[in-house]
Amino acid sequence: MQHAASDPLIIAGKTYASRLLVGTGKYKDFAQTRAALDASGAQIVTVAIRRTNIGQQAGEPSLLDAVPPSQFTYLPNTAGCYTAEDAVRTLRLARELLDGHALVKLEVLGDAESLYPNMPETLLAARTLVKDGFQVMVYCADDPIQAKMLEDIGCVAVMPLASLIGSGMGILNPWNLQLIIERIQVPVLVDAGVGTASDAAIAMELGCDGVLMNTAIAKAHDPIRMAHAMRLGVQAGRDAFLAGRMPKKFYSAVPSSPIGGMIAPKQT
Repeated sequence: MQHAASDPLIIAGKTYASRLLVGTGKYKDFAQTRAALDASGAQIVTVAIRRTNIGQQAGEPSLLDAVPPSQFTYLPNTAGCYTAEDAVRTLRLARELLDGHALVKLEVLGDAESLYPNMPETLLAARTLVKDGFQVMVYCADDPIQAKMLEDIGCVAVMPLASLIGSGMGILNPWNLQLIIERIQVPVLVDAGVGTASDAAIAMELGCDGVLMNTAIAKAHDPIRMAHAMRLGVQAGRDAFLAGRMPKKFYSAVPSSPIGGMIAPKQT
């Protein structure tokens, strides 16, 4: 078995034992958030700056208390932003709130219904943020050309959607994901659309470097158990990818068990 210590996820020069990244929204409270994170084994946690209190609302419960940055790597994101300008402003605020934190997740949405990425605005924001010293992990369409453009801009990871945010539909276009994985050098993580552990395993079997999710865990009937299932799914998928699956065949005339030395049938 390939152990995490000898097969780390490397993002912006930092190593992580877990290849599962988990969001901190949509749970019933911060206590459940923390319990799910612990069950998932995640080390990187995403935080929607516009929706989660990390100190900007004095006197109210803060995620910083339940999920200390000393124990987790925060990944501030721009959920709810529809323009490059809003996204850049939000992440600059996050950097101030988190004492100069540079690793961020960029997402610029096209509309409030589908939450599909607005790629022209995403590319514009990525250029600005990289020039401003941010380490940008970016939510994007499953388009290999635009994924390469994001890499060329200087993003430290690209995160194509598997299907629409919160849909739980799983990986709808594995062929595009495969093209992205084959063409770029920075880490590729599936972001959005994962519904259950088998979806996470499939993403990893394709060769993705990691999986980011929130709704699939937070909205499960038992978020803590689902978080653990996702942890196992990511690990199993990664091991299967590294092991290398057997070729697919319609059928094979070669038996799976050796036939040498078999006792010949009795002749009558």
